[in-house]
Amino acid sequence: MGNRLEGKVAVVTGAGRGVGRGVALLMAEEGAKVVVNDLGAEVDGTGSSHEPADGVVAEIRARGGEAAANYDNIALMDGGEAVIQQAVDQYGQLDVLVNSAGMLRDRMIFQMTPDDWDRVLRNNTKAAFTTCKYAAIIFRQQRSGRIVNMVSDAGLGDVGRSNYSAASEGIVGLTRTVGRDLGRYGVTANAISPMAETRLFPGSVDEHRVADAPGPSRDERAGIGPSPALSDWEGPGWPDDPENVAPLAVYLSTYASPDVNGYVFGVRGGSIYLYSNPAVERSILKWGNFNMEEMDVLVPKMIGTGF
Repeated sequence: MGNRLEGKVAVVTGAGRGVGRGVALLMAEEGAKVVVNDLGAEVDGTGSSHEPADGVVAEIRARGGEAAANYDNIALMDGGEAVIQQAVDQYGQLDVLVNSAGMLRDRMIFQMTPDDWDRVLRNNTKAAFTTCKYAAIIFRQQRSGRIVNMVSDAGLGDVGRSNYSAASEGIVGLTRTVGRDLGRYGVTANAISPMAETRLFPGSVDEHRVADAPGPSRDERAGIGPSPALSDWEGPGWPDDPENVAPLAVYLSTYASPDVNGYVFGVRGGSIYLYSNPAVERSILKWGNFNMEEMDVLVPKMIGTGF
């Protein structure tokens, strides 16, 4: 076991399976006491079970670590407050929050119901808000803390996932803003877009990538280079193992990264990416208002389809 998080207390949401489980296990290995939150719901957000959280707690304890299970629904304000309060009540403090809870309800936009939209935004974006809010109160008072939110590159645009894409970009905006809100208090907030095989995305990552339209690809727009060939993989497990996300999440949770704040990273086994922040790419300036004839010429020219 390491000691990078010795004496720290962490809350990891969605920690019963997948990426969250890997993060919780590695945090415990690095010395943190971990509150393992998982509602135990299905991929579509229905149902509940104590088994996922209990199973990870048992794994941590079997390896000599310290952990406690939490089953609160963090999509509710009371649930977000309760999981944060449990860390304080049980371990006397809170130092790290990792949000990894999420769900899917894929539909094409013309088939999506209001319930499909609301459930995904509530269980993904609002769930990140509830825990961030109550953790921020503690972090501000103690003038230290680390927040890591899991997001998705679906936010760059994906077919059949308008709700999930909007939820992910909402968490990106939340993360950047929380980083600015709390940076002056010694708190950092960063996001990670995992590229991993999980219940939400079974099969290899490449199977879930939508063919790119003409022009720059999603990865190119985000400043991401190609991943190493799968045939070149030399590590344990496989490139899409969700546990490959954990080392970066744990690093961002340590106090070795005080100046890493408000960033969005991508991770796949053997690859770490830094996403670009939104910035003006091109501009056309005129001293006065544009007319429609000018729009016909200038907009295609701006996006590279005109001449």
